[in-house]
Amino acid sequence: MSNLKIRPINTGFVTTVPKEYLYHHSVVDYIPNIPDERIEMPVFTFLVEGGDKLLLIDTGMAPTDRASTYHHPSSRQPEGMAIHEQLECIGYHPQDIDIIVFTHLHWDHVFQIERFVNADLYVHKREFKFAFDPIPLYFKSYEHPALGITRPFEGMKFIQISGETEIMPGVRAYESFGHSPGHMSVEVETGEGSYICVGDSIFQLHNINPVPEMHYEITPPGRFYNIIETWDSIVSQKARVKDSSYILCTHEPSLIDRIEKTPLIG
Repeated sequence: MSNLKIRPINTGFVTTVPKEYLYHHSVVDYIPNIPDERIEMPVFTFLVEGGDKLLLIDTGMAPTDRASTYHHPSSRQPEGMAIHEQLECIGYHPQDIDIIVFTHLHWDHVFQIERFVNADLYVHKREFKFAFDPIPLYFKSYEHPALGITRPFEGMKFIQISGETEIMPGVRAYESFGHSPGHMSVEVETGEGSYICVGDSIFQLHNINPVPEMHYEITPPGRFYNIIETWDSIVSQKARVKDSSYILCTHEPSLIDRIEKTPLIG
């Protein structure tokens, strides 16, 4: 039985318009009570404890000024919520982290990366290639130099992987393309079973719900790089877990209440 535990850490709040981002336009008429106004979503990272090495999944979002100016208006990172500050609150320091697996290299998943001086950095090779040479539509997502700012991951050395890869005993990264060209999810074996940290391949848990009126087995999101890959990733990951409680989404609001009762999952 694995001794691994997962500690979700919320690094701030990003705003979005649900009908544009979280729900594909084809389903909005069938989903009740979708807010019309811009809403806040958390931005979780996940610390895997209990193994021989400390492993972090993503490093979280940008400070408030950067997030709101270049990305989603009114996004915010309250004082003390940056990943390095939160780690210190639970007795760790960035230099204690041995491994970081990046689900993808969008701006809200990679900030403070330079603080983790002892960590091996893992990313999918397809994601790495696109992040450094995106089409202009994705300049903001990857903070392209054309914006007049420096990418958080500029000059960082990554271990580029593909397929399903064991990162350390009990932790596997696998391809879950669709949200971005080289998106990965991370499966963590715990004493309660295998949890999946799905990054943005599943935005929120409602994305795994069927839409019977449309003959959809899932609720597709409105934001994607490739809708076919997005669809297939959601379907396959839904089938990979015991139930929805084993899916840990970066932007799932209910996870905020969940970790108040259970800070360590697994």
